[in-house]
Amino acid sequence: MIQLSEAIKKETTIEFINKELLFNAFVHRSYLNEHKDEKLVSNEKLEFLGDSVLSLATSIYLFKHFPDLDEGTYTDIKASVVRTESLAEAAIKLQFGNLIFLSKGEELNGGRVNKNILADSFESFIAALFLDQGFEKAYSFILSWLFTDKLDYVVQNKLYLSPKSRLQELIQATHKALPLYSITTEAGPEHKKEFIISVSYNKKVLGEGKGASKKEAEEQAAKNALEFLKKNSYNI
Repeated sequence: MIQLSEAIKKETTIEFINKELLFNAFVHRSYLNEHKDEKLVSNEKLEFLGDSVLSLATSIYLFKHFPDLDEGTYTDIKASVVRTESLAEAAIKLQFGNLIFLSKGEELNGGRVNKNILADSFESFIAALFLDQGFEKAYSFILSWLFTDKLDYVVQNKLYLSPKSRLQELIQATHKALPLYSITTEAGPEHKKEFIISVSYNKKVLGEGKGASKKEAEEQAAKNALEFLKKNSYNI
């Protein structure tokens, strides 16, 4: 527990008052199976609380820094920033993967680099910090490790929009027209379909995507189209 506290302090300069609370933030449920005699509690309740603290912090930040946006846009931005991948990235920077208490089996299965486990540890740590030192400290931590540069970049580049929405907005802005999606291939049994869809503008294919549904394939096609256009300086 002392080593855990020192590792957190070294990475974040935060020193916990309640060391047991900090320890609890990193106890994965799999660890309990191998340590039943220790009467430990997993970090799942903290994760639940951390999710709410993170949601409030995001809402406050957006309300303060982007007052001209509407509530629907706030919701889209929040979903984009507070998603598993973003939280896992922050946890990786903090080296949380080295601190989580896992079962031997979970560790052998790559638990320390599992995005869901890392994201959960980030949320549970936020809750522990909130309970230990209050909302302002938790807010400052979130600001430093999740919002700084990232949230502003997401808003300015409209990355909170889906790839399909961004591609449509891009082409509409420059050519006053819409991209065209076409099914290239539809294969597999009814319960396990696979679609390959291409997206084009002015008869020029910009990208192609594959998915288990038309929507998934269209989003992938749009994502690939945006990458293609970026490489070609958005020349269509």
